Amino acid sequence: MVDAVECAVEIQRDLRARNAELSASRQMRFRIGINLGDVILEGERLYGDGVNIAARVESLAEAGGICLSGTAYDQVEGKLRLQSEFLGEHVVKNIARPVRVYRLRLEPGAAPVVSTVRPARARRRVLSVVATVAAVIAVGGAGSLGWRWLRAPAPLPRLAVPDRPSVAVLPFTNLTTDLAQDYFSDGVTEDIITGLSKVSGPFVIARNSVFTYKGRAVNVSDVGRDLGVRYVLEGSVQPAGDRVRITAQLVDAASGYHVWAERYDREIRDIFAVQEDVTRQIVAVLAVKLTEGELGGLGRVLTGNPQAYDLTLQGRNALKRTTRKSNAAARELFVKALDLDPEFARAAVGLGWAHLQSWQLLWSTDAETLERARELAQRGLARDDTLADAHRLLAQIHLWKKEHDAAIVEAQKTITLAPSDADGYETLAEVLG
Repeated sequence: MVDAVECAVEIQRDLRARNAELSASRQMRFRIGINLGDVILEGERLYGDGVNIAARVESLAEAGGICLSGTAYDQVEGKLRLQSEFLGEHVVKNIARPVRVYRLRLEPGAAPVVSTVRPARARRRVLSVVATVAAVIAVGGAGSLGWRWLRAPAPLPRLAVPDRPSVAVLPFTNLTTDLAQDYFSDGVTEDIITGLSKVSGPFVIARNSVFTYKGRAVNVSDVGRDLGVRYVLEGSVQPAGDRVRITAQLVDAASGYHVWAERYDREIRDIFAVQEDVTRQIVAVLAVKLTEGELGGLGRVLTGNPQAYDLTLQGRNALKRTTRKSNAAARELFVKALDLDPEFARAAVGLGWAHLQSWQLLWSTDAETLERARELAQRGLARDDTLADAHRLLAQIHLWKKEHDAAIVEAQKTITLAPSDADGYETLAEVLG
């Protein structure tokens, strides 16, 4: 592990030297994340928790910097003459427990790392460490993952802002001291994105893109340039008992000015009214004209049972971990939500996704599992036929059954109902492929 860290330091120092000779527009600054953990190697494919955590740690590093997970830091503590800074614990997608993260200080004045390894040899050694010691180094930056910086010094261009209203909803911050409550703030964020995705006028950035900013201090102007949007919504969530406080502010990414801000102190059961109001305020700022159907959709109450909603958010969060254990936990949570409100369409569809995931990952080979997923998707649509996620679930089920024409129809319905939902386009592309 000491070798891996020394190699990462060599790489960053070598890059700094190279960048110093280039104009600002041609410089490439990479982030490096180092983790010690189990990986699975199949041919040229490398994956597993070790890789997932390394990628998350990398995203928390600053440009030109290095971050270590707790397991990596424990192996090198006291063995390298470098200062470090504890960045706290961070929740990692698909990982059950928060991960400790440390930042190495490489600024001038820090004591040098003792190393006699030449840069080229160090780079080769990293690949060896990854394969044999299970120390994973994730490299990210202006280019792509990997080592293409050796041949491609020019950074990728910034995305152009589209010629229609555009917005990115950053992950709302969980203001409680309990990291386990992240599922609630994440769920509120996702539901606002879902609500905006149903509106045909604006261009809305997908969940997977905006959640790369979770847990990071960001400059809104940089986010606007990176994602190619005019507006950025940011906010916070603080649940306490049967009440919740939500703050939201919409920022013009070009100027940095707040164009709208609001604070809501409501009972949990009013959460949908808050989400609707936030969505309407954004739509008003974007000067988007809603259709009659979109107007009706924004005012729809999903469930009258706050606990059923909370259980469904927990179920969706568990499902993202994609492990057999988390899948079983998700199914249990969705079932509890349906026990409280049998008419809650999103809970039924969530349970359907859990069954489909079990089928996809071979945790169940019983054909009844796929049929159960279909029944739940149809149950959700029977209660809310505007639920794009239910149509997308049906499209995936039809695809697994090789019913391609039916899958295309459902995927197209998804896009019609949610014109800015990236997952809908991905599903249609997958079916056509």
